[in-house]
Amino acid sequence: MHILVLGAAGMVGRKFLERVAADGHIGGREVRMATLHDVVMPSAPAGATFACDCRASDFAMAGESARLIAGRPDLIVHLAAIVSGEAEADFEKGYRINLDGTRELFEAIRLAGGGYRPRVVFTSSIAVFGAPFHPKIADEFHLTPLTSYGTQKAIGELLLSDYSRRGFFDGIGIRLPTICVRPGTPNKAASGFFSNIIREPLAGREAVLPVSEDVRHWHASPRSAVGFLMHAATMDLSALGARRNLSMPGLSCTVGEQIAALERVAGPRVTARIQRKPDATIQGIVAGWPRDLDPQRAIALGFKAESSFDEIIKVHIADELNGSFAA
Repeated sequence: MHILVLGAAGMVGRKFLERVAADGHIGGREVRMATLHDVVMPSAPAGATFACDCRASDFAMAGESARLIAGRPDLIVHLAAIVSGEAEADFEKGYRINLDGTRELFEAIRLAGGGYRPRVVFTSSIAVFGAPFHPKIADEFHLTPLTSYGTQKAIGELLLSDYSRRGFFDGIGIRLPTICVRPGTPNKAASGFFSNIIREPLAGREAVLPVSEDVRHWHASPRSAVGFLMHAATMDLSALGARRNLSMPGLSCTVGEQIAALERVAGPRVTARIQRKPDATIQGIVAGWPRDLDPQRAIALGFKAESSFDEIIKVHIADELNGSFAA
């Protein structure tokens, strides 16, 4: 089996590849080759028994996607994107990467011909939904994004459905919750503070909270995100019918509940490292995001996530901090 991962240097891409390297197979099919791509040079996962072709380029450039799929990968995991805050700040860049790049990829697959029909897993976002919201967003809720990023992802979902309907590839789009707690350093995502207020205090550093504690949001851990990708890569897609995009399971909680969970797990000295500094720009973006979902289709199809924020914090401590933290 040959896999192509776009966005392979990102956090979710790296963790997905680590899981593939540990398992050695996807859905019972041995992985023999992986093409890893990002705008910066990705690294082969430690312990991989399969060959890795690591490439760095701008995948939205004309002809680049055709070169990336020249080896006809069986599975394409499309994680490449400009994140929410950056897509809002740089209109042209967001559309060029998130929309034009996705269209270039889909077109390259279509034009490959010769009966080529790979599995395509496209990572979308709950940013495709916009206020006003129902108390819980069900699977039938309409797509009315209120950000450029959400709009770009919504268009990508429509393209995925149409190209799948026409038989050019076998696609599934998964709308990820906000992935929390993200390891590493803060990025340009408007949602970054959800992770920052947990990760930084656990590492002994101060963190800034730019919104009020009553802000409610939808979360899942990086471990769950990898599970979503693995399941999407292997499940029988005939159950989806024409509705190729799914909202993933997650956990709805307020920022205050996040902080309370952190105090239960790590104690008050850790939560004391959180500084409240309101940011009107971040507050405005977050105000248009979903707060709670009811993803019954995904749950019925076997996707799973955490059931408490305490569990999400414990996953971070176990997976990223070797089981300990700065008390």
